[in-house]
Amino acid sequence: MNVIFTCGGTGGHINPAIAVADILKERHPDCKILFIGAKDHMEEKLVPKAGYDLKCLPGSGLSRKINLEGIKKNARAVRSVLTAVSQCKKIIREFQPDVIVGTGGYASFPALYAGSSMGIPTCVHESNAVPGLTTKMAASHATRVLVSFAESAQYYRKPEKVEVVGMPVRKEFISTTKEMARKELGLDERPLIVSAFGSLGARDMNFAVAEMFKLEKEAGLPFQHIHATGSYGWEWMPEHVKSLGVDLENCPGIDMREYIYNMPTVMAAADVIISRAGASSCNEIGASGTPCILIPSPNVTNNHQEKNARILEGRGAAIVITEDNCSAQNLYDTITELLGDHERCKQMSASLRGMVLLDSAERICDMIEELSAQKT
Repeated sequence: MNVIFTCGGTGGHINPAIAVADILKERHPDCKILFIGAKDHMEEKLVPKAGYDLKCLPGSGLSRKINLEGIKKNARAVRSVLTAVSQCKKIIREFQPDVIVGTGGYASFPALYAGSSMGIPTCVHESNAVPGLTTKMAASHATRVLVSFAESAQYYRKPEKVEVVGMPVRKEFISTTKEMARKELGLDERPLIVSAFGSLGARDMNFAVAEMFKLEKEAGLPFQHIHATGSYGWEWMPEHVKSLGVDLENCPGIDMREYIYNMPTVMAAADVIISRAGASSCNEIGASGTPCILIPSPNVTNNHQEKNARILEGRGAAIVITEDNCSAQNLYDTITELLGDHERCKQMSASLRGMVLLDSAERICDMIEELSAQKT
């Protein structure tokens, strides 16, 4: 079996594809796998590191601005897509895939379109509650459309092609126990709060967390707190925290770092997680079953993070605070209230685990095998 995965741009597109590729390789050791991505994007690091071959296409994203600059950018994007489709057809002829799987990002559409026009079975996976532009374009040509949320089916013209498969997450998010994680991290008996807002960091949220450190200090450090600033935040936040009178060296339990590399362990150990509401983050939190406060990014296309967050909120699985209402005091009070409501935390944890399909990667592999059998 030969399979092409096409994805890119963010970890939320790339990591699910890698998770599925790993399961597929376990099932079929002789399976040949190729990734198609875009140049100068995250996939150039993540895919080779995972041990898979990668072909990169030139890319130019679309603009939503209705002005001369936007029109010019979209003209370049159209030319780029046409070139990419042609390159994908060449790659497909050489690799001879049985199935092509797209998980989002610029490169997905050219590869899926090229494959479907050549009679190759294709499926597109949409991680967010509401499909993005790439998914909408690809879905009309795809053999099957795979979604993370049951509520998503309404957004597709042909719901009979839609199947709910969840969002693949790393096995460690599922298997790591709280007791094991807390022991590994050397935590004391106080609750643990974990906050993170993406690999770059969110400036406004970093400011709010810095102010919250001050509140925690004034309250006698009632809980432990691990915060990831992101790469941009790391440049200024340590000095800013110090200017607020918070000396982290003398505040046992407050751990500020640039990234959280051992997120499955940290998330399992946490009592409350504060996070953005990207699909990947929501599903990782769901797999860990950790009560959460979601603060959707207001700077994403179609406000899809808030739509993800509201689905979790509607199921009793999350507390949602919009960024414009997220002061340090509001956040601190919400955390304190949640930590004191053990029954709500228990119900939230059960709702989170109930909404996540833990065998998501296996389900997608089943679909790949089914489509491969149809081709042969």
